[in-house]
Amino acid sequence: MRVGIMQPYFLPYIGYFQLINLCDKFVIYDDIQFTKRGWINRNRILARGQPLTVTIPVAKDSDFLDICRREVAGDFKSGKMMNIFRESYRGAPFWTEQEQMLGEILGSSDRNLFGFVANSLRELVGRLEIDTELVVSSTLDVDRRLVGQERVVATCQAIGATDYVNPIGGRELYTRSYFAESGIELSFLKSKLTPYDQGGAPWVEALSIIDGMMFVEPEELRSRVVNDYVVCSRTSAAE
Repeated sequence: MRVGIMQPYFLPYIGYFQLINLCDKFVIYDDIQFTKRGWINRNRILARGQPLTVTIPVAKDSDFLDICRREVAGDFKSGKMMNIFRESYRGAPFWTEQEQMLGEILGSSDRNLFGFVANSLRELVGRLEIDTELVVSSTLDVDRRLVGQERVVATCQAIGATDYVNPIGGRELYTRSYFAESGIELSFLKSKLTPYDQGGAPWVEALSIIDGMMFVEPEELRSRVVNDYVVCSRTSAAE
């Protein structure tokens, strides 16, 4: 059984969904520390031909709290963020088809940060016709004191994984022999990020999946989720 493990990201880029689709089960961390300036509560979209970062504000609290214990800020206005998306994409080919879904994601009543972001991921996974089982990390019997690849291996063991796949950017964090000792095959996914027409603007790669949903026909986008990547070992990851 192939497993992937990631933090929850807000409206992540296509590589995140390629990873989910590749796996039999996908674990979403909710019981690890929230990190500022990461992708948990923000992502990039295209606005007037330039990348623009959109952020879900997080209520002030201890920097040491886990993701599941952080809350969306009380002054977050979903309508205001929706207007940003509307201004950015109302001229895109598939804005009309995706507008309602996006409004439902941003209008979620869940004020827990993990709940809000996990809800958006489930909605997008369904829209992209991905049938991978999503598992919340806190439901697994894993020692929370473990970190790094030790935590990953323990999570894989708890879920019965025989294969673990990670995004290519983490290839220096993991050791093949350490995984092999636990009977787990380690590999990495490298998204090809094949360009598509962004309304005539110069190509900007690795934007939120929302950008692809606005400009790419649904069947073609689904094909990119399923096919537009390579899986490689740690030693061949740079190829």
